[in-house]
Amino acid sequence: MPAPSPTPTWHLLTGEYPPQRGGVSDYTRMLAQALTRAGQQVHVWAPGDTGVHLDGDVTVHAIPGLLTPLGPSRLTRELDKCPGPRRLLLQYVPHAFGMKAMNVPFCAWFATRRQDERWVFFHEIVYPWNPRDRLRHQVLAGTTWVMARLLAQGLDRAFVSIPAWTRHLPANVQPLAEWCPIPSTLPVDPDVAAIQQVRAVLGPGPWLGHFGTYAPSITGTLEAVLVPLLRAERQRKVLLLGRTSREFAQALVGRHPDLTERVVARGALPGEDVAAHLAAVDLLVQPYPDGVTSRRTTVMAGLSLGCPLVTNTGHHTEPLWRELDAVALVEGTATAPLVQAAERLLSNPTERLQLGERAARAYREHFALERTVERLLRPGPSSREPRS
Repeated sequence: MPAPSPTPTWHLLTGEYPPQRGGVSDYTRMLAQALTRAGQQVHVWAPGDTGVHLDGDVTVHAIPGLLTPLGPSRLTRELDKCPGPRRLLLQYVPHAFGMKAMNVPFCAWFATRRQDERWVFFHEIVYPWNPRDRLRHQVLAGTTWVMARLLAQGLDRAFVSIPAWTRHLPANVQPLAEWCPIPSTLPVDPDVAAIQQVRAVLGPGPWLGHFGTYAPSITGTLEAVLVPLLRAERQRKVLLLGRTSREFAQALVGRHPDLTERVVARGALPGEDVAAHLAAVDLLVQPYPDGVTSRRTTVMAGLSLGCPLVTNTGHHTEPLWRELDAVALVEGTATAPLVQAAERLLSNPTERLQLGERAARAYREHFALERTVERLLRPGPSSREPRS
């Protein structure tokens, strides 16, 4: 009877890792530590000051210039020092790999590592092409398309954060792509005393809330929803969370000075504090131009905490959002239905409570980090021929 194959060592390749800030950074650290808790040996390779250090049980390799054209040569030398078998898991987001999101050399290098298992998690995949875009955007769209195809050559496994990314993969890889939602990157069980303290500081409400990056594609809709909700009842207030929340709040009250005393922004906060603030609000309002999806960690944060949440569909929204009934979901990006859905929930505390309970249950069953680890550790399809 042949001896069982040795368990591969995990090598997570990422464009960012703490202390660097960013969603991919937080997610990679969370995933790496969860894999070690599941008994796996995990290394992380990321740009940074030269050195190897332990982050809990995770071995972190920081390589200066990793994402420059010369970086892969050093990565090759250092990887080859690690005993095999090796499983490379690339956390792929084009803009996180530098070179203005067109790091073709790194993708080409990854395609050559045929001696290792090669897995890719496509958090994002290509820049959308539009014939009316500026030439540089069309070049970016074409280059990211080429990069995705380089990465897909002979992959052992491919994961996508939303099913819509699958159609950008080569035809032979599409049936093998596995959907794997992105869990919340915030603590899912904030201290009860911390939540109570936030509520005491905020004072009476009801409190609306929003957590995000306040990108221009979102803020127009967000403002058009929040202003009528606040003006409909003087007791209502809004809590804005996220790194640029203060800038958005300043612009908002500049255009609507009558709301100055009822708009509160907290700016950048540690994850524990963000979770406590989210858990303290009565209703989250989370519009998205492409619709709610399983890659939106700002939605996952609310679900994980059992927050009642109003959001909308779009061209990237997966069918399960209608099936789960875990959020108050309106069709399309028009603001009036979002306002109406929020008004209904604000006037019905029992419905808000039930919605929050369904949100927490849906998160545990479908989106939690434990579900991600389960997907990664179970056998999956491969587009590569078996090794001899």
